Amino acid sequence: MTTAVEPSKSQLAYDFLRDRITSGDYTPGYRLVLGQIARELGCSTVPVREAIRRLEAEGAVTYVHNVGAQVTMLDKGVYRDTMQTLGLVEGFATALSAPHLTDAELDEAAAINAEMRAMTDTGEIDAPAFTRLNQRFHGVLFQHCTNEHVADLVRRGWHRLETMRESAFAFVPARTAESVDEHDRILELIRTGAGVDLVEREARRHRLNTMTAVLEAISGDDRSDH
Repeated sequence: MTTAVEPSKSQLAYDFLRDRITSGDYTPGYRLVLGQIARELGCSTVPVREAIRRLEAEGAVTYVHNVGAQVTMLDKGVYRDTMQTLGLVEGFATALSAPHLTDAELDEAAAINAEMRAMTDTGEIDAPAFTRLNQRFHGVLFQHCTNEHVADLVRRGWHRLETMRESAFAFVPARTAESVDEHDRILELIRTGAGVDLVEREARRHRLNTMTAVLEAISGDDRSDH
């Protein structure tokens, strides 16, 4: 009988901070005060400092002179590069997986998309919840990717977006309905045995459409600030 290994205090602090960053509780620019976080977790500042260093290495936290550690502001260039890369590898992973997906798995993806559509129809979008459903949907579609290195790149891309606090649907709630429709299109292509090139192109276009919508929304906000 094996005994479960308790996570280290540093890991607990990392999980705590990362959850609050990705959920939006700690917004971009939010100051991470070591002592305050340590008191909240009931530990010393050492594991908190180690956790913050990990998050800094991932790009989720930035050290600012005379300010200290704070949640990283969304960098449009980094976001664009991440989404373009993810569009390529996720599209390819989906295309490789498509011929191996069963009817039951496609039905599972369709059920997830139906949840997303129901949320869209209410007009009240919980952006983090919608994003989690979105990841589950795409996770089903690329689960049989025959190139594990490509599949790992997809998961790394998702992780990077999470640490950037990327919830595209918070920036562009109107994108939710378009996203759900595009999911239906991808499912239909796979169900009807469309060529892998077409599946790859549609999956990539779907990701890049989201990127374009977010960048346009952010640029619009920047212009309105002047």
